[in-house]
Amino acid sequence: MTTPEIDYRALFAVTPSPYLVLAPDLVVADVNEAYLRATGRTRDELIGHYLFEVHPDNPADPEANGVRNLNASLQRVLRSRAPDTMAVQKYDVPVSGRPGVFQVKWWSPINTPVLGPDGEVQWIIHRVEDMTEFVLTRSPRSRPGDPGEERSAMEAELYTRAQELQRLNEELREAHARERQTALTLQEAMLHSPDLAGHRDIAVRYIPATQSLNVCGDWYDVVDLSEDTFTVAVGDVVGHGLEAAAVMGMLRSALSAAVRAIHEPGKAMDVLCRYARTFEGALATTAVKAVIDTRRRHITYTSAGHLPPALSRSDGTVALLDQATEPPLGVVTGQATRAQATVAYTPGDTLVLYTDGLIERRDEDIDAGLRRLTGALARHAGLSPCRLADALLAGLGVADSGCDDIALVIVRL
Repeated sequence: MTTPEIDYRALFAVTPSPYLVLAPDLVVADVNEAYLRATGRTRDELIGHYLFEVHPDNPADPEANGVRNLNASLQRVLRSRAPDTMAVQKYDVPVSGRPGVFQVKWWSPINTPVLGPDGEVQWIIHRVEDMTEFVLTRSPRSRPGDPGEERSAMEAELYTRAQELQRLNEELREAHARERQTALTLQEAMLHSPDLAGHRDIAVRYIPATQSLNVCGDWYDVVDLSEDTFTVAVGDVVGHGLEAAAVMGMLRSALSAAVRAIHEPGKAMDVLCRYARTFEGALATTAVKAVIDTRRRHITYTSAGHLPPALSRSDGTVALLDQATEPPLGVVTGQATRAQATVAYTPGDTLVLYTDGLIERRDEDIDAGLRRLTGALARHAGLSPCRLADALLAGLGVADSGCDDIALVIVRL
């Protein structure tokens, strides 16, 4: 069966709800017939003009705040790239052909972004429902013989409630922004890795899951042990948000301290495992640690239930380092010391450590994600660590975040 072509321009023109299409600079790009009827404007008066030039506040209303509220909503859409629903607004509109004359109007607006191929806002759809008749005719109390007074009371009550809702929404947004900034500051402090600055051939990426506070339980670390040895690690605490981030901070610090005292990664991970058993939030945490010896040119690694690091050879082949995988932290193994394995490398090879958000997808076997990763590494073996990190995130579809947190460390050996 052949699907008929749809004339979306004709569809947009006759859509019954009023719609306005805005460019990112808030210049009107298009408008449908319902919007023209609701506002009493013509296409020539709107298209190609800055929104707030053709829809200014009513100068006769000292409490008019339609421009401020609508602009704030549109700016939120541009920043967040997400829809924004506004409270009912009193926003009078100019009467066409009568300069300085405004018609009382009440609106229920929704602003929705249309994203371009680069993920940025290309257009904003401004949809409104005209609430004027409802506001001016409905009343919570019937007073026969005095409809004008009832209407004024209803208008005042609804206006007051709409403004109160608007104020509460603004307070909630400000509180969320403060909480997010506090969380980001905390996360940055907990992920501080002073030794990383001395390694120009190491790239790290840290991407919290979509719709989180931009904090998560994944971590990475780089620690110098001697002039010719250093260690890299990544880990993943179950969950998201501040609680997971707090557990992450404790475990990361404990492992960083352990590996400075015990250079063997298996023994250092064993210390962390015993520490993880002391609080419930750390159970089932996974982590992987690798010690790189640049003089002997070998990597010694251990894994606590974590996905295997990938060693991308300069010849384009990729090996998964999966010979020393033990259960997650907090799980008693019955072994005196956690296993570790050693593999040789050649200068120019690349070591990649990552958390599951990079490759895991719902309703898909983990082996499929590992094949995607190794294939991408083989294709981009010649890229610098920073460019390789970006290529992996883009190629695996998580450059702008995903359903799970992501920590990624790339080491050019």
